[in-house]
Amino acid sequence: MEETERVIQALETIRCPAVCEEAELHGLIAEALSKAGLQARHEVTLAPRCRIDFMAGGVGVEVKKSRPARGALHRQLLRYAACPQVESLVVVAPRGVNLPRMAAGKRIYMVCLERLWGISLP
Repeated sequence: MEETERVIQALETIRCPAVCEEAELHGLIAEALSKAGLQARHEVTLAPRCRIDFMAGGVGVEVKKSRPARGALHRQLLRYAACPQVESLVVVAPRGVNLPRMAAGKRIYMVCLERLWGISLP
């Protein structure tokens, strides 16, 4: 299984409450990546004034607590994608955003937390 798929599968195990602080969400993401056996670094500086929330190998993970503005997020992802250590990007947000599939030749994926909410059975 490719690294990006492993990261997405790990992120899809998160069950975040509807009201969740950003620090709590970062903790849930770090835990999910670790449980999946992925080495992830938090708050990684990719370039001057360019810091991504997580890097798991070559996969950059950007976390948004609320629904991000499409244009600003796209510009941010373009900056990340321009960095050679980034091979693909995954955006984690409560609600999906219509983003291009590629930025600077690198694939962009979206993990929508609302789709992960539901009834949790013991």
